[in-house]
Amino acid sequence: ALSGYLHWHHLSQLFENDRHFSHLSNLEKEMAFRTEMGLYYSYYKTIIEAPSFLDGLHMVMNDRLTEYPLVINTLKRFNLYPEVVLASWYRMYTCVMGYFRIPTKMCWSINRGEGLTPVDSCEGMGDPAYFYVTCVFLLNGAMMSLFFIYGAYLSGSRLGGIVTTMCFFFNHGESTRVMWTPPLRESFAYPFLVLQMLLLTYILRTRNPSRTAMVALGISNLCFMLPWQFAQFVLLTQVASLFASYILGYLGAAKMQSILVTHMITLGVCFILMFGNSMLLTSFYASSLVSIWAIIALRDRFAQVFKPGIVIWVMQGLAWVGFTILLKFMLSTILCASDDAHISGLIKSKFTSYKDFHTLMYTCAAEFDFIELETPLRYLKTLLLPINMLVVAVITWRTVQDVVRFLRDGGKVPVKADDVDEAAGSEIVGKGELVYHSLQLVAFAVLAILIMRLKLFLTPHMCIMASLICSKQLFGWIGEKFKHQTVVFAVMAIMAIQGVANLQAQWAIIGEFSNLPQEELLDWIQDNTRPDSVFAGAMPTMASVKLSTGRPIVNHPHYEDAGLRERTKLVYSMYSRMSGETVKRNLMKLGVDFFVLEDSWCTRRTR
Repeated sequence: ALSGYLHWHHLSQLFENDRHFSHLSNLEKEMAFRTEMGLYYSYYKTIIEAPSFLDGLHMVMNDRLTEYPLVINTLKRFNLYPEVVLASWYRMYTCVMGYFRIPTKMCWSINRGEGLTPVDSCEGMGDPAYFYVTCVFLLNGAMMSLFFIYGAYLSGSRLGGIVTTMCFFFNHGESTRVMWTPPLRESFAYPFLVLQMLLLTYILRTRNPSRTAMVALGISNLCFMLPWQFAQFVLLTQVASLFASYILGYLGAAKMQSILVTHMITLGVCFILMFGNSMLLTSFYASSLVSIWAIIALRDRFAQVFKPGIVIWVMQGLAWVGFTILLKFMLSTILCASDDAHISGLIKSKFTSYKDFHTLMYTCAAEFDFIELETPLRYLKTLLLPINMLVVAVITWRTVQDVVRFLRDGGKVPVKADDVDEAAGSEIVGKGELVYHSLQLVAFAVLAILIMRLKLFLTPHMCIMASLICSKQLFGWIGEKFKHQTVVFAVMAIMAIQGVANLQAQWAIIGEFSNLPQEELLDWIQDNTRPDSVFAGAMPTMASVKLSTGRPIVNHPHYEDAGLRERTKLVYSMYSRMSGETVKRNLMKLGVDFFVLEDSWCTRRTR
């Protein structure tokens, strides 16, 4: 509870220090939510300003403002369940407080100086933006409590929970960006992934997990998938890591199948709640679940055809890769789905000279580039990287010993009574969860190296793995309990040297949000254009136009739709070498009345 409170306070303070959010006007608060953040927040605003909650829900499910003149279900397209939930809570909160006549916010006039007009600013849970960000920070504060529990459970020591939370705080800038970007999907989804992985660890450790544990795993899985379209890629790495653990004999077939069924049911429920979003069914994650299930179901056939040991392991791995890719492209062809085609193009551009408009749109942003070289150096300074290398080395050494013993015995599994399909012996069960976490760490490292943004999975998992320095199972050879704890405290003291410096650097960030040119633009649009005037322009600006003026737009920053990507390409022809007539024809085709031209897009240096 203490770690959760400290993290909530830390996030809130950093956010306030960076923007002086409590003293911004309503318009400035909305402008502070740039790019896709503003797009997501606009639907929360729509629901709370509607005559009723159901009216607001109908408006976001039948939206004509976001991709004019199309009518789209934004709840299906943009994973907006967090906004729906928060909007319903806000309406209930203000209704109850209003009934009891309890004030929910304090407002005052802010003199901005420099010839600027004064603005009204409000602070308190009755302010929509304040309520929104507070809920996000409370959720991520609770996540830190989960990290403590996770580290303590995995390591078998409460000291392990302390190590995990300290590592997270000491590497906070590498672990999360929720304090700078509250409305992003990962801010809502990631806490539920932590819960899901904690439950998965419990299931892996338990010889016969209960149905309740599996249901809890499924619910946490669902809560992770619903808010974020990229959750499927993370879950793909999870089932791949579990499958590798199964191949090596650390996870029994029955338990693996139970986990797969839970994932399949969760995927089906998510597909229904997302109104049949085809991107879920055509994902590598969905295909992987089916292919792994088939391989396990045919395990006896594999055993008959291939010799036990490395050969059957390799063949099972190749079968998984081949069947997953084949099934994925079959489903994409049958369902005519191409929404995730840009992901393949992005990965392809990482290893070849391939490039197109869409891959360049991604790679011009630093967060979609390869991980920066400074990141491993930062891990090194806080000892996070050395500790993880030590932990993984010990787990790898013990795993290699098990594999060599297995091969030396002619491929016979140590004990498997009555074909229970359970990993043999409590020692193997205990090793299974460690092998899984090591494989998951490798998978997260690959994702982070390819796309820097995804280090938000790597760094927290490294913090969890660091808790294992407190594990008697791995480091009991250090000596008795007191000696072991003394070594751990010494390591934490060395970590704190750079870790405290990192925290002080974060606390030293003091700023105040101001964007006068955009404020003047939005005021001009409000005062000088019709409510049904259609706008086009740079994606970040269009999100602000929709949020603050309510005008229809033709393109926006949520880039995970094939049709939207083609629209954006037409809009961005304004910045190309095409003739004026061609550009005008493209915009007229989309029904655009006004184009917001930003000359900085023409004069800025490219990466």
